[in-house]
Amino acid sequence: MKNIEEFIKINLDKYMFKGAVIGISGGIDSAVVGKLLVDSIGKDKVYGLILPERDTDSTTIDDAKLVCNYLDIEYEKIDITGILRKLGVYSLKPPAFPFPKAVQRIYSKNIWRKEDNPFIQDLTTQGDEKFLEALAYYRTKPRIRSVVLYFEAEKKNYAVAGCTNKTEYVTGFYTKWGDEVCDIEPIRHLYKTEVFELAKKLSIPQKIIDKKPSPDIAPGITDEFAIGMDYWELDRILMKIERGEDLSSENRESVEKVKEMLEFSRFREARQLHLP
Repeated sequence: MKNIEEFIKINLDKYMFKGAVIGISGGIDSAVVGKLLVDSIGKDKVYGLILPERDTDSTTIDDAKLVCNYLDIEYEKIDITGILRKLGVYSLKPPAFPFPKAVQRIYSKNIWRKEDNPFIQDLTTQGDEKFLEALAYYRTKPRIRSVVLYFEAEKKNYAVAGCTNKTEYVTGFYTKWGDEVCDIEPIRHLYKTEVFELAKKLSIPQKIIDKKPSPDIAPGITDEFAIGMDYWELDRILMKIERGEDLSSENRESVEKVKEMLEFSRFREARQLHLP
């Protein structure tokens, strides 16, 4: 914990940032990063942004406010619905207004389930027309959020703090040019289950620790639904692969799925093409 705080303080000073802006999602990753920022550079140098849009659950906003109040930082809520609507993002889906959230959740899950291997289809940007539209639909949201974060950060000469953990990074469970875009990544060396353990040590509100992780980009889509397994199994397999340990005690199908994630996560990064 102290080494992360030192990492933050030393590098913000080194690169002449006056503070840090962080997107507060109401989830455990941003709560942990926010606390590490406050403990390393002080609450007066940390600025929180809550960036909801049309599909954001009201409980998400409440949880984000809870985190900001717990951190005792200055924060602002900026609704990005108008930007997304102007881009035509919402036109890719049926109108949300007539349908209750329960119906919206079923609709989102059914699109995901239609694909044989949706997580890999996501990483490789494959699938039928509806699935590709769904990818464009949800990927635009974190990308717009990154623009807003940098707009606010650069007015203050603040660093944009990232909240990607190691599990997300190695499996590709993030949006390229979206939530990965930042100036400093305090928890990218920690697996998701390690973030949970750190959250307990940092006394993050229990409500935040207990909630199901979600990218909050489509109704009903949680992290574990999208990945197809829980974080404890995923991290256990990832750690064994990293250490070169025996995998025979693990579910064979899960192991193959994780290896495929790792392969196609690297494939996605390789698609940034340029001449040597």
